[in-house]
Amino acid sequence: MNPAVICCAISGAIANREQCPAIPYTPEEYASEARRIVDEGGVHIHIHARKPDGTPSYEIEDFQAIKEAIVGEIGDRAIINFSTGTIGVSIEKRVAYLEACRPEVAALNMGSLNYAKYSKSRKDFVFQFVFANPFDEIIELLQAMRRLGIKPEHECFDVGHVASLDPLVDMGLLESPLHADFVMGVVGGVPATARNVAAMADNMPGGAGSNHHWGVIGIGRDQWTMVAAALTLGGSVRVGLEDNFYLPSGEMARSNGDLIAKARQLTEDAGRRPATVEEARPMLGITAKQAQPA
Repeated sequence: MNPAVICCAISGAIANREQCPAIPYTPEEYASEARRIVDEGGVHIHIHARKPDGTPSYEIEDFQAIKEAIVGEIGDRAIINFSTGTIGVSIEKRVAYLEACRPEVAALNMGSLNYAKYSKSRKDFVFQFVFANPFDEIIELLQAMRRLGIKPEHECFDVGHVASLDPLVDMGLLESPLHADFVMGVVGGVPATARNVAAMADNMPGGAGSNHHWGVIGIGRDQWTMVAAALTLGGSVRVGLEDNFYLPSGEMARSNGDLIAKARQLTEDAGRRPATVEEARPMLGITAKQAQPA
């Protein structure tokens, strides 16, 4: 049976508790959420750091405090993944927290796009900005990850972002298996349809049948149909309060654990099973050296 890695985006950088009371702010709250995640079958935790008042942070001390709290609570029962995606924060600052904290995985955005949220009721954008990720920054972050022994998670917001892996492979900057996630449903990126998931997978280097690992990140209420599509096509899945607050019933999640429990159920209903953390590390291409604590 083909196992699926269940990932949780524990807390993003945009939403706050006015929108969802369960979003963690303090290191202790991150740790409690991590416990709920692993207890429900999640084995990969994606982290945006915050200060204890909820303000997004890119400071070493906040990433370090959150990582230490999570590891203190769950040990090595989950893979720790740090975000490097942001606007207006230097490459040097992003590399600094990777170097100081040494997560096993770091997210690497694979291209630029118009990033927006649209309101049909207002007939206007709720927000919009250009999310710039030029190749020179991608390469600089990738070189730092290679030096630090951190596995990149290639976040692809469109089919062209998947195709952008090919030159990096040709340059000798990436090691097999690659680990990519397809971000589906951002306005300005690829629409959230099952056919588009298949197209993204087909454009992975070597095609969908290669040994590379891929998963799907569905944004908003499209998350659950994207989870179903990914599981049917052989991929892995990410859920969590960064991406979506609601269960398929429309009920707001009380914690990340609620979302992971539903992802686990859907995985089993699709005839698959959640990967253990011991299985997930080689699936994502994490080496034994990377799996050691810093």
